[in-house]
Amino acid sequence: MPVDIALIHPERPALIDDLGTTVTFAELLERATRLGRAMQATGVPVGGHVGTLTENRAEFFELYLASMLSGIWFVPINGLLAPSEVGYVARDADLTMIFAEDDLASLAPDDITTICFGDAYEAMVAGGDPTPFALDAPAGSRFSYTSGTTGHPKGVKRAIPAALDGMLAVQRNAGHDVAMTGEGVHLVAGPAYHAAVGGFAFFDLCNGATLRIMRRFDAARTLELIEQEQVRRTHLVPTMMVRMLRLNESARLRDLSSLDVVLHGAAPIAPAVKRQMIDWLGPILVEYWGTSEAGVFTRVDSADWLAHPGTVGRPVPGFEVFAVDEDGARLAPGKVGRLFCHTPNKPEPFAYWNAPEKTASSYLRPRVFTLGDMGHVDSEGWIFLADRATNMIITGGVNVYPAEVEQALLEHPAVVDVAVFGIPDEEWGEQVKAAVEFAAGETVADTELINFARERLGRHKVPRSIDVHESLPRQPNGKLYLSSLRDPYWEGHDRKI
Repeated sequence: MPVDIALIHPERPALIDDLGTTVTFAELLERATRLGRAMQATGVPVGGHVGTLTENRAEFFELYLASMLSGIWFVPINGLLAPSEVGYVARDADLTMIFAEDDLASLAPDDITTICFGDAYEAMVAGGDPTPFALDAPAGSRFSYTSGTTGHPKGVKRAIPAALDGMLAVQRNAGHDVAMTGEGVHLVAGPAYHAAVGGFAFFDLCNGATLRIMRRFDAARTLELIEQEQVRRTHLVPTMMVRMLRLNESARLRDLSSLDVVLHGAAPIAPAVKRQMIDWLGPILVEYWGTSEAGVFTRVDSADWLAHPGTVGRPVPGFEVFAVDEDGARLAPGKVGRLFCHTPNKPEPFAYWNAPEKTASSYLRPRVFTLGDMGHVDSEGWIFLADRATNMIITGGVNVYPAEVEQALLEHPAVVDVAVFGIPDEEWGEQVKAAVEFAAGETVADTELINFARERLGRHKVPRSIDVHESLPRQPNGKLYLSSLRDPYWEGHDRKI
């Protein structure tokens, strides 16, 4: 934990970023303590909320720790949101204060105190009381907002221990659950505001890791940093992996032997892509299935995945996972349905902020909840995802899961990114549409891609048409703004499914 590490290894680097900042564990603990005290002194109550609008930098993790120490909830906001969307999050979360990059500060509502990184932030840190927080004091935590790709973002508050010592123990134990055990350097390659990227990095930090924080992802530079900094662990999303695999040979010719763990799970991964990554890096990929709402449900290492290709693992301790039909009855092994998680020995794991109806709709009964994923559980307890229920295409009365079609198309060497969705069809209700992004310098005829898919998929799953985009509209965390691709096809229709 940062408290212990600051005493035992005070000079060990805790945070190193691309802006030239290096913070030791002793400095991190003092700065986070001062900042937490300063937030309280300037009117943020225990249990109150503060936000961030920032790209990756050391101060993000200082604020994360400062909030936890001082009993304040920390709300990272995606800086790619429109001003109206930022305003929605800020007001819905009832933020007292926002910490921001200079070039993002204008997104913050005028009536919320905004502190910019630099002189104003450093003055606040310097002016804070360095008196340590008691371990039995109230704890703070991260208060996440979902991506909002299909509507307003939803605020999620997870159940946490009441006292700081319990909360720090949760961070440490959660890290061990996903192999974030604190040795060496952890590379923060994705956006820290994303719950998985920032959360897993913070777990590793709490166990003693040095966070090497990239300002933003770049495939070639990621490989350079792994070699130069002897990185032990990182979190990647499938889009990042595809971009790394599509680099030319000289860019990929790096010594990556320091890597112990590549954690992934924020989006479905094509089995062909995962096999290529394992062939390249070795059996170091650890996959999980989880959500901002309730954390990690399942885990699988590379050896078990190779024995059960496509699985997202078995449940971690404390969780049971099963599939149900439309009437809520449990399905037999191998049958696809809506997946539910059961936490028999824990309190309700989450609630949506200011949205009791959304919370209620997620629970089948106490401690049994769904986040809308479809999939099946096999006879040995291995869990396989199909897709989100909201993404499902129904063509001629048959269900098509876009993730399966996307995974097939990603096997084509010219394709670097793909999105599949349903568009109107008078005869079939919906037809399967694919939008693709090609690797630099590559182009492929529609008929070739459709025939490529036909060799790998059932006839009803094959895209009827292909759209080519210079770049698909993804957030840095890999999530797709699907509505911008799909909605134009549904204009003038009274439904979108």
